[in-house]
Amino acid sequence: MKTHKIAVMPGDGTGPEVTAEAVKVMQVAAQKFGFKYESTNFDFGGERYMRTGETLPDSGVEDLRKFDAILLGAIGHPDVAPGILEKGILLKARFELDQYINLRPVRLFPGVETPLKDKGPAEIDYVVIRENTGDQYTGVGGVNLKGTPNEVAVQSAVYNRFQVDRALKYAFEYTQKHGKKAQGKGKENTLGLVGKTNVLTFIYDLWERAFHEMGKKEYPEIRRDYYHVDATCMWMVKSPEWFDVLVTGNMFGDIITDLGAITQGGMGLAAGGNINPEGVSMFEPIGGSAPKYTGQGVINPLAAICAMGMMLDTLGETKAAQAVEDAVKFVTANKMKSMAAGKMGYSTSEVGDLVAQKLADA
Repeated sequence: MKTHKIAVMPGDGTGPEVTAEAVKVMQVAAQKFGFKYESTNFDFGGERYMRTGETLPDSGVEDLRKFDAILLGAIGHPDVAPGILEKGILLKARFELDQYINLRPVRLFPGVETPLKDKGPAEIDYVVIRENTGDQYTGVGGVNLKGTPNEVAVQSAVYNRFQVDRALKYAFEYTQKHGKKAQGKGKENTLGLVGKTNVLTFIYDLWERAFHEMGKKEYPEIRRDYYHVDATCMWMVKSPEWFDVLVTGNMFGDIITDLGAITQGGMGLAAGGNINPEGVSMFEPIGGSAPKYTGQGVINPLAAICAMGMMLDTLGETKAAQAVEDAVKFVTANKMKSMAAGKMGYSTSEVGDLVAQKLADA
């Protein structure tokens, strides 16, 4: 029986509440599907920062390297200035652990309302693969004459061919295994590159050349499409069924995945993975810490449960991961009144209980 070593970072705000439900469901999955796990909690977050001045120390990064995966609740504290925790914990973990892929399924579950007219689960069903270590997020740039009328701020988008190639390779291989044809939902597997080649003529020229060179040489069976990012936003609203798998840079990926989250029913269902295929990956609900709901037991835990399911899939527990997703779909279709905090018809822990019970009975 395999034992997975899991680092749990509940984090801030409602993070501990939703993480507890994800762990609850993982316990049931382990019993039902015959695997073991050992979890260790880490208190990195706003409370620790205010107490000690530490975000994620180098020693913490080395501790995290010893685990098979990381389950994260949320980072963000109302008493800590924006950027300190995000850069000091989230970005540091992604960069130091080289989690160069952000994987974001955009799937509408049954029973969940979407703001898109006449669209349902069959139409809203695609994946965004976001390069996770380059672009403006590298911090290249600076400020001159700060506080004066002539202040200049520069923050540069930076990519090298190595970063682009490894993100594209992951995207092509993911499409090969999980595209719509592979799932029996379409006639072909399609990978779409999202960029802005008509304006960002250096960065996305690099991406587009690498995309077609790799696709033509190594993955000729996969259809290749290109979309400008602004057009992508329009089509995500008008015709989401056009998409299969999308791949893009860090900044564009950050923006379009939030748009995708709203179309799939809101942040309460949006889960993501920060992936290092050769190392330690980190999984999280993408909705943030929602501090105004802290301690009320009203926050939706399904995104955290889905993130845990993604973690199991990445760890090789494919049957367990699918069963977790199926249990969530049952709960959204048959139990919950709404996905919104305080309107679910159940408390946070009761929603976790519903998913756990359905998984146990499957």
